[in-house]
Amino acid sequence: MSDIHIDDFYKDAGKILVQLYRSFPRKFLLLVEDISGPDTPDEYGLHSQRHQSCFGAALWLSDSGYITYDATIRQEGLDQVILTHKAFTLLSARAGFVESASEGNPELPLSVFENQQTNIHQLREALRSGASHQIRQVMHNIMLEAKHH
Repeated sequence: MSDIHIDDFYKDAGKILVQLYRSFPRKFLLLVEDISGPDTPDEYGLHSQRHQSCFGAALWLSDSGYITYDATIRQEGLDQVILTHKAFTLLSARAGFVESASEGNPELPLSVFENQQTNIHQLREALRSGASHQIRQVMHNIMLEAKHH
């Protein structure tokens, strides 16, 4: 059994990377509730642990060199967020691990086949599937590949 908080981290980090890749090279306003869902702060104004974990995942991506941002907006999000060079080239690169569903359809045009071999495509497919083990595997592989970028 996996640690649920780690699965949530991989899912949040993956969604953040996909969202920023989609807006690249424009800077983006990243709101936590767009990633982890709506949150209702308690009577003291504190967010749920789930919301705080998602915010923490965004900060970790920054601390680890995947994204940069200009300012935090309380714990609601990050302003002027963009992928770093490292993250953009990593997501655009050919994946070290390719899910079998994307492998070798001879009827696909070469450009489509090559796109399906990228990290960003693998990540999108994993997130679309909603399968925690698949998201974990893709994100883990991306992070391992990041050591070489």
